[in-house]
Amino acid sequence: MRLATISVDGDARCVVVLKTGAMLDVAKAARDVEGPVGESLRAGSLQHLIEAGPAALETLKGLVAEAEAGGHADAMAPGDAHLMAPLPAPRKNVFCVGRNYAEHIAEGDRAQKQNVGVTEYPVFFTKPPTSVVPPDGAVLIFPEVSTATDYEVELALVIGKEGRNIPKSKAFDHVFGYTILNDITARDLQRRHGGQYFKGKGLDGSCPIGPWIVTADEIEDAHALSIGLTVNGEQRQNGTTRDMIFDIPTLIASLSEGLTLEPGDILATGTPSGVGYAMDPPRFLKDGDEVTCEISGIGTLRNTVRAV
Repeated sequence: MRLATISVDGDARCVVVLKTGAMLDVAKAARDVEGPVGESLRAGSLQHLIEAGPAALETLKGLVAEAEAGGHADAMAPGDAHLMAPLPAPRKNVFCVGRNYAEHIAEGDRAQKQNVGVTEYPVFFTKPPTSVVPPDGAVLIFPEVSTATDYEVELALVIGKEGRNIPKSKAFDHVFGYTILNDITARDLQRRHGGQYFKGKGLDGSCPIGPWIVTADEIEDAHALSIGLTVNGEQRQNGTTRDMIFDIPTLIASLSEGLTLEPGDILATGTPSGVGYAMDPPRFLKDGDEVTCEISGIGTLRNTVRAV
């Protein structure tokens, strides 16, 4: 299923995007569902749905089947509804992974005239909830703060089951689904603060996410997806998730060591080569640019850059 959050008259609503493109309002469709599962679905948020676990998801699948067979006509969302980020206000910072594709590491080392190479363990950092941007929303750049704003298309996973010290063999049991994330980065700000990631990657408007979450059962192999990004229609990044250095089980196992992952947590898994700062000369984002991220099996995330 493709699960999204839309804005209707200022209210956030969880919907399922049907095969026809119509949107099923989860809360309305579940009005007759009894018990705790019904209560979770009628809460109307994707966060509540994720927290409700497999029983809620199975019930929702039944409602979707009924809708696609012609039922629940009164539960369809308005056609002019606007997509929000799937989880518009994450309860935690978004977890991210740096330097997880070999060609991206190589291009970065060349651009910075250094030789860090592949690290022994994954490199983690976070982006705050205030950085989250919806599909078609504005990626913000701050000319007085940074003149080197860059892009990074990434596959992001959403945790569905709480866990700490998760073994690799059980990692996929904790994945609810997948979405697209663009790790917008102020490269000069990152360097200015000693090379640590948070400041340069945590600015307002620096984390577009969407357009929806595709449930894990719909993705046969998360390590066999094409992943790419264009700026104003020009292909900049074009890779495959099979090139990850640290695969998804390794990332989940490593991140969860002594750290509890909870339903709704988001983890971006790194970016392939083709970023702007590694070009010769470097090519950074500017006001009015249209940035489009695409991952097979998930869809397209499009945003426009706006200087403030």
